[in-house]
Amino acid sequence: MSVTNPTLITFVIYIAAMVLIGFMAYRSTNNLSDYILGGRSLGSVVTALSAGASDMSGWLLMGLPGAIYMSGLSESWIAIGLIVGAYLNWLFVAGRLRVQTEHNGDALTLPDYFSSRFEDKSGLLRIISAVVILVFFTIYCASGIVAGARLFESTFGMSYETALWAGAAATIAYTFVGGFLAVSWTDTVQATLMIFALLLTPIIVLLATGGVDTTFLAIEAQNPGNFDMLRNTTFIGIISLMGWGLGYFGQPHILARFMAADSVKSIAKARRISMTWMILCLGGTVAVGFFGIAYFSAHPEVAGAVTENHERVFIELAKILFNPWVAGVLLSAILAAVMSTLSCQLLVCSSALTEDFYKTFLRKSASQVELVWVGRAMVLLVALIAIAMAANPENRVLGLVSYAWAGFGAAFGPVVLISVIWKDMTRNGALAGILVGAITVIVWKHFELLGLYEIIPGFIFASLAIYIVSKMGAPTAGMLQRFAAAEVDYRMNK
Repeated sequence: MSVTNPTLITFVIYIAAMVLIGFMAYRSTNNLSDYILGGRSLGSVVTALSAGASDMSGWLLMGLPGAIYMSGLSESWIAIGLIVGAYLNWLFVAGRLRVQTEHNGDALTLPDYFSSRFEDKSGLLRIISAVVILVFFTIYCASGIVAGARLFESTFGMSYETALWAGAAATIAYTFVGGFLAVSWTDTVQATLMIFALLLTPIIVLLATGGVDTTFLAIEAQNPGNFDMLRNTTFIGIISLMGWGLGYFGQPHILARFMAADSVKSIAKARRISMTWMILCLGGTVAVGFFGIAYFSAHPEVAGAVTENHERVFIELAKILFNPWVAGVLLSAILAAVMSTLSCQLLVCSSALTEDFYKTFLRKSASQVELVWVGRAMVLLVALIAIAMAANPENRVLGLVSYAWAGFGAAFGPVVLISVIWKDMTRNGALAGILVGAITVIVWKHFELLGLYEIIPGFIFASLAIYIVSKMGAPTAGMLQRFAAAEVDYRMNK
């Protein structure tokens, strides 16, 4: 247990620090706007790093390195697609969404924004978009809890059932207490820890396998196809991996960071910081999985855990190659990745339940204190449902994430993107886009049509539905006026 004790101590210190940040944020949380969006007070650095950390969940240090370890560089198309998609999201959506949400009723959530932007008096748009958030985010939350459970299970020898609760407890605690500010402040710490781990680990693995030349020869000896970007791929396969980038336009937990920025002026600087962080992290992730091929082919005696579950490649390398105290810090990076995304997802679900159901339909006269406590109760409720969904130990992190990512990308991506750049989009167009996108993902996933990742047909069909249905009607004068005012605000201040 000599490895476990220092690692356990490191984990406890790290978790205690995150919970402490949660209590610090508690003191700055006075109303629902503070709890859901931090009072729109995030500077460029926190906006950038919290957007990155909330995006890169446990799959960054578990799912993706495992895929690279199993299949070589042909799996890296997903990283290329994500980088392109994230950049376009920052470029076209971030600043415009910041001003559009402010000009449309100072919206706190995506359903709130859709409802105000398209003057939906019926509440149908708000309800359907909130339901989409709850369905797909509960699946997404389950993926984070699975990743956390895998980490605790392999690091401390816990049973999967115990590890589920251990992995989720800390995240639930600081999200419950501190809300959006706690999530954003902890995300900044977690993003720093993640990039440290993903830059250091591949360098040490490279040194342990004898340097660049020796490592590459060992990878080639294991299978020359590991270097082939086109190995075992098809055109549809590459398009499917690249298609992950489309998902960024519709991820509520990432879009919330744009909405919470202190001003449009912060967005450009935040984009540069976030993209640099993302490129370095994804490069490090690919390198960990790739160099891991050389290390474990040279040391088959310690490869058992990775052979059993390839998503443990980063965990095993950290435990084997580093001093137990350093290993504890590196493994905390996985916990950071899991906690940063899970906390954002819990908060978005809580926001949907509190702002878009409870406040809108049940208690319009509810006080701010009451709404904050309802929000906290909803964090617990969603977390318990996600834990129940994650109870199957056969779950794979990347599989759960891909389904939820596609659901949001197709249901919300076209609606968000088109709503901030096209003034003539209508309420019925938005409604058609959400429904067509979500239904296409569910049906396409079920039948596995053409072997194509479901986000691509979902995004295309939703975009067509928005355009065709919007052309069948016309926006109101109020919608056009608010859109124009927001666009002027954006262009003057960007």
